[in-house]
Amino acid sequence: MVIAGGHGQIALLLERRLTDAGHRVRGIIRNPDHAQDLAAAGAESIVLDLEDTSAEELAAAVRGADAVVFAAGGGPNSGAARKETVDKGAAILLADAAELAGVRRYVMVSAMGTDRADPTSDEVFQIYLRAKAAADADLQRRDLDWTIVRPGALTDDPGTGRVRLGASTGYGEVPRADVAHVLHAVLETPSSAGRVVELIGGETPVTEAVAAL
Repeated sequence: MVIAGGHGQIALLLERRLTDAGHRVRGIIRNPDHAQDLAAAGAESIVLDLEDTSAEELAAAVRGADAVVFAAGGGPNSGAARKETVDKGAAILLADAAELAGVRRYVMVSAMGTDRADPTSDEVFQIYLRAKAAADADLQRRDLDWTIVRPGALTDDPGTGRVRLGASTGYGEVPRADVAHVLHAVLETPSSAGRVVELIGGETPVTEAVAAL
């Protein structure tokens, strides 16, 4: 598995889950100083700037992987430009690379509300939602085994292992640990391909919720 945005909070949790399950996991990071955090989670590092690379170079990095996961982001304090270059541009570049490398499985960490983004607002959050929507739409047009997961408001609460997962869940919060749990389950469940799902906290065990997709 290769995770773009390998030093993100969800990514680090997912890396630990996957390595504990016996998978070889590599995380794409821009800052080499972050490699030690990935190593602590059991993952290898690929030092590569997703805003300054080519599809061919990225394809070489992901070739041989069973799946790619897009968990990168411009960050909450970044401006509008990085929403375009990371949340949109890097996600599309990863899909280009996956196609070039023959990696069919692509799991996207998206965001709730992308389908309700204001098309004209200059507010950074609306630009972010439009960028995520564009990346999602691009992925859905491709001949890849994609799954798009749109979490609600993220929290650092301990994971419960229970969620609400579906085409439309309504707005709510979800611990990052449970998002990582769902991503792990999605990666282990081929039948989840081709689905766009919203994710919030709930009462259904994760494995059961994903199996029902």
